[in-house]
Amino acid sequence: MTKKIIVTMVLLLVLVPAMNFAQKESAGKEEILKALKETADCAADVLLDSNGKSKCDYNITEGKWYDYEPPWHTGQIINGLVEAYKITKNKKYLTRAEKAGDWWCSLEIKDHPKLKGMVRAIHGDDNPNIVFATVTDGTAGLFNLYNLTKKKKYADVPVSAGEWMLNNMYVPEQKVFYDNVDPKTGEILKNSSPFWADKKEVVLFDVARPNNEGSLFRDMYAYTKNEKYKKIFIDLCESLVEKQDPDGLWMRFTPNKMKDNSFHPRFNLWYAESLIDGYELTGDKRYLDAAVKTLRTYQKAMQKDGTFYYVNYLDGKYNDNSVTGSATAFCGLLWIRLIKHGVGNEFVKSLNTAVEWIIKNRFAVNHPDKNLRGTIIDTRTRRKNGNIWITQRDVGTSFALRFLSDYYNYKFGKN
Repeated sequence: MTKKIIVTMVLLLVLVPAMNFAQKESAGKEEILKALKETADCAADVLLDSNGKSKCDYNITEGKWYDYEPPWHTGQIINGLVEAYKITKNKKYLTRAEKAGDWWCSLEIKDHPKLKGMVRAIHGDDNPNIVFATVTDGTAGLFNLYNLTKKKKYADVPVSAGEWMLNNMYVPEQKVFYDNVDPKTGEILKNSSPFWADKKEVVLFDVARPNNEGSLFRDMYAYTKNEKYKKIFIDLCESLVEKQDPDGLWMRFTPNKMKDNSFHPRFNLWYAESLIDGYELTGDKRYLDAAVKTLRTYQKAMQKDGTFYYVNYLDGKYNDNSVTGSATAFCGLLWIRLIKHGVGNEFVKSLNTAVEWIIKNRFAVNHPDKNLRGTIIDTRTRRKNGNIWITQRDVGTSFALRFLSDYYNYKFGKN
């Protein structure tokens, strides 16, 4: 029996009995609202620890949680809970989002001679460094929380970190930011990268990327009205358009892998999301057209039933050992925005498929393992320390919260 068959059997035994299977062909208002509330309860009660930090990855076979890029994961949960609160008005969701926001703000560095003003957003899992995108894509939830609560620290801390990174990590000639900062020395990694540990010599695009995830500088501009930040954000959008491949992806940059033509299930979507933000800020349709190209490639990669696998290849092949519900939800989020901008009619069918998939593929709220209750299927299977490492990840749930909220507003309007 092959390893792949063994892993598949384990996943079936663990996951299939736990899923909720909707029987309707299309999701109705009450069905969406029920799924949103159950998913938000999960995020508030299960996915955040007592300090407000995301628990991140749950090892199904061990029954243990493991940290994996906590600032990024926590930021995603904040964003999802804020969106759920806007619809449900359940104060628990806002209270937990604020607790998580407080934890995120506690990462601000105040006493390091080189890093003062930055945040200790350490990636983890074989990368001991502070990572640019861990900060930027973690901040979207903070600004969303500020816009709702008007508590200035939720915006001030991200602005401080963004200013530090702009002053220390930007390469204006190429419109990219360096990826990694040593949290002990405060030095920028310009000649090596844990993302390319096997490469003897690295070039600029191995250690720096457009890094527009989270649209941090757009949010900084909206908060401060400082035109400098608007310019940087637009420059990054331009960088994305310049560096985009014909298929709508950015294969030159990790975590895409040009070596085997495989692409990450969310990475390119973050860039597409920032381009839609860029269009909404400037009206430049090139940004919208570039985002459409990305979503077309992801539409092809999504299976007919809405399943999205973690590893997909440009030739249409895929590895089916890990199911990434967050990618299904993220595609749905962006399809809604494109449809609203009048360029997404080709995605309507896929959007409906995506929302049905999210509703169907949830762990039961009375699941015997309380760590899985209400979560959206988002598995990652790999080998680690000689073991088959099977995790259920929190990101399926956090992205589903945003997607279900946006879909509810899109289809039924606000309460």
